[in-house]
Amino acid sequence: MVDLSRRRLFKRKVVNSGQLCLPWVKDPSHFTNDCTRCGKCVENCETNIIVNGDGGFPTIDFSIGECTFCYQCAIACPESLFKQEDTAPWQAVATINNKCLSQQNIECRSCGDMCDSMAIQFKLEVGKVAQPHINLDECNGCGACVAVCPTSSIDVSNFNNNER
Repeated sequence: MVDLSRRRLFKRKVVNSGQLCLPWVKDPSHFTNDCTRCGKCVENCETNIIVNGDGGFPTIDFSIGECTFCYQCAIACPESLFKQEDTAPWQAVATINNKCLSQQNIECRSCGDMCDSMAIQFKLEVGKVAQPHINLDECNGCGACVAVCPTSSIDVSNFNNNER
């Protein structure tokens, strides 16, 4: 018989704040205290974007694919870490840095083509190719734009870490 109270003795108390927590997590600040790192969320992710991250805790890797918000990670979890499916999955949005090809005046619209919510729009500017703009109110943080970006210039992170 395993004493579950002792299992928590060796857990890290803080996960790297740069890592995006899983969707629907009730309280990311208590995630490392409550997650047992059983791997059920990793096994049940339909797009396989949940991977073992810092300290073996599950995190999202958008370089693999996008989140379809299938809720399978929450269903598979034996702990009570997740909110109900009818709530917002997270406060995560995409940002584009200056490595973007369009910002280098090279035509590229890969991210906009992958954005189902149409949060990434391209606006014409004088003397430049069309420039990407993210409507933060429309962005659901699914990460579909990340893997297709040829310069890895898109990042999805928690909303409270971004300025609006």
